[in-house]
Amino acid sequence: MQPSAAPTLSMQPAPLCLPPLREELELFSAPTAGDGQPNWTLHDPVRNSFFRIDWLSFEILSRWQMAEADVIVADIARHTTLRPEIEDVLVMASFLQDNQLLRTPPNSARQMADSVRRRRGTWFSTLLHSYLFFRVPLVRPDAWLQRHIGWVAPLFTKGFAWLTLLVLLIGLVLVERDWTRFTSTLMDTFSWQGLVGYGVALIGVKILHELGHAFTAKRFGCRVPTMGVAFLVMFPMAYTDTNEVWKLSQRQQRFKVAAAGVLTELVVAVWATLAWTLLPEGLPKSIAFMLATTTWIATLAINSSPFMRFDGYFLLSDWLDMPNLHARSFALARWHMREWLFGLGLEPPEYFSRRMSVGLILFAYATWIYRLLLFLGIAALVYHFFIKAVGILLFVVEMGWFVLMPLYKEIKEWPHLLNRQGKPARLWRPTLILLVAALILIAPWPTRLSASGILRPSESFPVYAPAGAQIARLPWANGESVKQGDVLLEMASPELQLRWRRAQVKLDSVRHQAELTGIDVQQRQNMQVLQQQEISARTELANVQAELAFYAPRAPFNGVVQNIEPGLKAGVWVSNHERLATLVAPGDWRVETYLDEDDVRRIKVSDTARFYADGDSRLNLPLQVTAIERDATRQLVNGVLSSAAGGSVLTREKHGKLIPERAVYRVTLHSAQPPPQQARDQSWRGHVVISGTWQSPIQGFARSALVLVWRETGF
Repeated sequence: MQPSAAPTLSMQPAPLCLPPLREELELFSAPTAGDGQPNWTLHDPVRNSFFRIDWLSFEILSRWQMAEADVIVADIARHTTLRPEIEDVLVMASFLQDNQLLRTPPNSARQMADSVRRRRGTWFSTLLHSYLFFRVPLVRPDAWLQRHIGWVAPLFTKGFAWLTLLVLLIGLVLVERDWTRFTSTLMDTFSWQGLVGYGVALIGVKILHELGHAFTAKRFGCRVPTMGVAFLVMFPMAYTDTNEVWKLSQRQQRFKVAAAGVLTELVVAVWATLAWTLLPEGLPKSIAFMLATTTWIATLAINSSPFMRFDGYFLLSDWLDMPNLHARSFALARWHMREWLFGLGLEPPEYFSRRMSVGLILFAYATWIYRLLLFLGIAALVYHFFIKAVGILLFVVEMGWFVLMPLYKEIKEWPHLLNRQGKPARLWRPTLILLVAALILIAPWPTRLSASGILRPSESFPVYAPAGAQIARLPWANGESVKQGDVLLEMASPELQLRWRRAQVKLDSVRHQAELTGIDVQQRQNMQVLQQQEISARTELANVQAELAFYAPRAPFNGVVQNIEPGLKAGVWVSNHERLATLVAPGDWRVETYLDEDDVRRIKVSDTARFYADGDSRLNLPLQVTAIERDATRQLVNGVLSSAAGGSVLTREKHGKLIPERAVYRVTLHSAQPPPQQARDQSWRGHVVISGTWQSPIQGFARSALVLVWRETGF
């Protein structure tokens, strides 16, 4: 223990009188340090706070009633091998005063109130801390735990542990025999009923988790004053106050208390696995499944992490026997960073073995990176789940408090450290880092944009059946060339042929009647009617002949017949709008892709690109951007490019149409090099890599940030 400042005490030559200690403070033996030095734990029962102190601090406290610093120093030197100085006593007094462990002198109410007010800070600071983290005690379970500790005593025996292992083996064997039903139950949990069951199981197992900590601590004689719910950025988490485990002198006991919660959930999962195999279908079976699968996995994923102050942190702290692991590793990592940057030659905050020092420094850096990613995720969740105005404010608070504030505090210390050193600091490393960072952020870098695309011929003519028909003639095979105007295939429609015969018969009949008007006076009177009937018959015949032309499609350009439907031959019946073949023009092939608003700004016509087919890694073609649409696409026609089909365009379905979730723009690229002959009989989906304009990262970040702020603030 090395507090940093001396108390506000008189430094005159007269004997220095020390204020008395509070009478209710307690001292307990603690595990020895790694170097063999004895340790003790100082307990403040009023605030239920614990402080680990070293040998010298213990000797000073043991003689505190002597009330004079020089007398204490002399007595310690006389009766021990320690050689303390008066400064050590003053540092101890400062530590006791800062933590309110000294007896309050008379007429000091105003000073105490001012001290409390300074610690609380401003109303904004109080509100901010309450939003970021606060606890809600719900129960005082100590008496209840004491009454029921005998009921759970069998759960701490070796017999129960062996029984649980046996149940685990039986449960795994039974689940393996019914594996299909087990996996189908997993799919059923994604229903509303499954989510309700998961919520019930999660609440229940978290209560058992905390009771595991509480009963284990009580078993070792520790008091458990409160249990309740803590809120980390409004996210609820159960907690149990087990601070009194610091009274325990054996770290194995503290380790067991820290591990009890996770072990409780694992035991519940084992017995729930067996219960799932035995219970009938229904809600109890579903809850047993939840307890056997998802709840303990989530607990291990969260609670086992040592980077936050969860169970994993306390397990690691007890295993290393290092209280305040985060604070001590952070201090060592800050010292290492400052020495590496500036070469200040400062003493480390604590001395450890080289192996331990390296481990603590790496642990601190890993914790910082983990927390950075975690706080970024929390800030994003807060931003999205609150209303727009509140979400933006809370996002700024999260980023400022968790990310920017620690950086600001550290950088703020550097000038003081540099000015305090007698020798000149080493500045070439930070200068080099700043130059490299500036080069990376400010210098323009080549842009590579990737998106899904469709490769197909620049000009193609799909052949469809206009209605249900029979193939009459198929004169071409796959890969054969045709000229413009050639009939691609002939289809027969009995219905149209019947209509054609009827129209022809009607036209012949009208013509015959018109010929009789020259010799039949009565027919001459119907001449006008006959003319109208002839026009109607000719019109009907022309319509039928026009429809028949669709049953014998002709090539609109010179090309190659491809993609003839397998099994298509004369005599085969085809359905309405069935695709029969494709006429492909030789020459250029094109790729169609879609880019979002940010990416489309970074390309221009004539930019180069390359297409890589999904189905054949050997198929890759050079491309050139030939067209960029200026209007956003309202509907995605090519469904294979949607995210649901494995493409890059995020879409939602509305009235049977695919609507892009974000503004995307169609980009067309051409390839002067046709694909290999064996790949020309179909269209290919793949990904397009476009070489865009050069851009600095900070420029892209600034543009994206401004667009985001402009859009979300609703201006």
